[in-house]
Amino acid sequence: MTDQTNNIAGPVRAHKPPRTEFYVYFAIIFLATLPLACLTWALHAVRSGSLTDKGPMARAWSQARIITPMIFTAP
Repeated sequence: MTDQTNNIAGPVRAHKPPRTEFYVYFAIIFLATLPLACLTWALHAVRSGSLTDKGPMARAWSQARIITPMIFTAP
């Protein structure tokens, strides 16, 4: 018979809400990517001759959403 009272794998980690440090890094990265996002959006608008559906704020926001978690999950 097996002993099922011991938890060999360790405690299960619950999902925690983002801390203040995450938001600070997110804001810094967002502000850093905003000028480049404006530039690429403007170049794309000039080349295509129309305004795109994804503006510079959305571009910078998505870049910050991609980069920030990478910082916190790096070993």
